[in-house]
Amino acid sequence: MKKLYIYLSLAALTALASCKKEFLNQSPPAAIPVSGAIKTPTDLNEAVNGMYATMSRTNFFGRDIPILGDLLPDNIYISYNNAGRYQAENNYTFTATNGEANDIYSQGYYSILQANRIIAANVASNDDVKQLKGEAYAARALCYLELVNFFAKPYTVDPNADGVPIITVPTSPATAFTKPARAKVSDVYNKIISDLDSAFMLMPEAGTSLHNTNSYYIAKHAVKAIEARVYLYKGDYANAKTAALDVVNNGGYTLTNADNLAAYWANPAGVSNLTETIFELALTTANNNNFDGLDYFYSQDGYGDALVTQDLYSKYAATDARKGLIYEGDHLGDPALVNNKYSNVTNPSDKDDIKIIRYAEVLLTLAESYARTTDNINALIYLNELAKKRDPAFAGYTSTGAQLITDILNERRKELAFEGLRYFDFTRLNLNIVRPQQDDSAPSIELVPVGNNKRILPIPQAEIDANSNTKQNPGY
Repeated sequence: MKKLYIYLSLAALTALASCKKEFLNQSPPAAIPVSGAIKTPTDLNEAVNGMYATMSRTNFFGRDIPILGDLLPDNIYISYNNAGRYQAENNYTFTATNGEANDIYSQGYYSILQANRIIAANVASNDDVKQLKGEAYAARALCYLELVNFFAKPYTVDPNADGVPIITVPTSPATAFTKPARAKVSDVYNKIISDLDSAFMLMPEAGTSLHNTNSYYIAKHAVKAIEARVYLYKGDYANAKTAALDVVNNGGYTLTNADNLAAYWANPAGVSNLTETIFELALTTANNNNFDGLDYFYSQDGYGDALVTQDLYSKYAATDARKGLIYEGDHLGDPALVNNKYSNVTNPSDKDDIKIIRYAEVLLTLAESYARTTDNINALIYLNELAKKRDPAFAGYTSTGAQLITDILNERRKELAFEGLRYFDFTRLNLNIVRPQQDDSAPSIELVPVGNNKRILPIPQAEIDANSNTKQNPGY
């Protein structure tokens, strides 16, 4: 597995499918071979489930993405007493052969391949088919958003910088040895938005009996939630506001109360009541990442190597329900702050699902978009809707201007911790990263300034070697 890269010949993706045991052995949902035909809605549904399974693997959303999203900035660190994972990222010493960068890149394009096959499938159209193809468009957009964010300069810094290759066709003999160059960051974002628009147009308003409001599938207004994130990262606050308002006004989603927050996170099952979760990837007893899971890496019943920084913990008021999702424990005998959002490591009947996007994020996006377009009144409405729900003792924010932006970003940090989003708040806003040092942490870089080459992951060296049209990022 470690030597498998995309070279965006997409032939490498076929090789990946044949070499990675988890894809070889899952049947269904991921057993349809790349060469297999998708002929019926049932085939299409199975292929969509397989696509979601590829996205949930350890080397994509299943662990690497959410860990790096909190480790590279300031929410977590790797204990000095560790099992050897994520040391290069903890110390910012990763090179062009970094395993996690290689895996995110290859698994991202493997998931894109699955989406491409679904989108290209020649199946007679009906509402089920429209829903399923819409999910594939939205999933492809999500994958490209992660790839362009990790492997390229932010849109807000340089939209004309090298992004990532855009692949929209399934592997076939005719395309097996193409070697595409990296598209511009702006072109990748245009494609992401185009895919999300296609998804929204295709999907029936109320979904279908096949995939309706279950959080394990991308619903129609979940597409707008993803789009709100895309526009926020792009710095297009007017469109971010429009997309987020669509979710608020038409999605039917709600927040849970403070006294139910711990139970919400302890629940290992998907939800159909539109509470909190907009989209998550299912991990069950039969289909999960086991010892390589995100929950196992945080839990002290597992490796427990990823610990919470004191700096983050100090941001929560004593009456904030979110503080209860972190506990003061120990790691192999040393005092430690432990993330308890993923508590089902030892659950014999189900495992923690991977939250991809939640309603709380949409409200924070809406608040920030209003604030950045000088509408402080509406910004405070949506910011306080979340903040007071999490801490009923909190009187609410009254800030304006720059302080209001600071308050919103602080709420984003507290609310979305351990979900892999923190890093991109630093990159999209082009801010220096100050990483707090812990008494029991391995030596790591404390300041990651704007312009540091390591703020962008390397394109896998094997990809560079195989595809002369692909340029490496500076500094690698």
